[in-house]
Amino acid sequence: MRLAQEGDQVAYASLLVQLTSATRQFANRRVGAVPWVDDIVQETLLTVHNARQTYDARRPFAPWFYAIAFNRMVDVIRRERRVGSREIGADELPEQGTAGPRPAHQDVDTEAVRAALAALPARQRDIIESLKFRDQSVREISARTGMSESAVKVAAHRGYRILKRVLLGGKHED
Repeated sequence: MRLAQEGDQVAYASLLVQLTSATRQFANRRVGAVPWVDDIVQETLLTVHNARQTYDARRPFAPWFYAIAFNRMVDVIRRERRVGSREIGADELPEQGTAGPRPAHQDVDTEAVRAALAALPARQRDIIESLKFRDQSVREISARTGMSESAVKVAAHRGYRILKRVLLGGKHED
């Protein structure tokens, strides 16, 4: 690293090769053979590259390097957990057409929806019907009603909350 800091390109290339191997071994020992080990390696090498001038050559290199590797590993683990908790991999998705199309009205009490819509103030009812049944955009509704786009969105949101409360019998109020 001292030679790399002094501008020796060959020494720096050699260092990166060694660090690639060391990071991969470090990560594999801690998290196993997961598909995102290469992300840990890449993040570690990028951090070493960006922070190479902060290394104090009077101190041991290994603790400095492994602190970076550990921190990047923790960052990648956190990212993978966040992504994994919110996304479904393409290999886990059901095949299209296996269950067959389900009618949209199958589990919906249309009379209850109509009654809940009728209970809304006229403007909110018009906005929700325009958005959901007439497939109009917020911009179109805004132009037609003279309301700002933000006001249309707010009115729709408030209408949805009222519908939810009415349809669920007040069980899940916001």
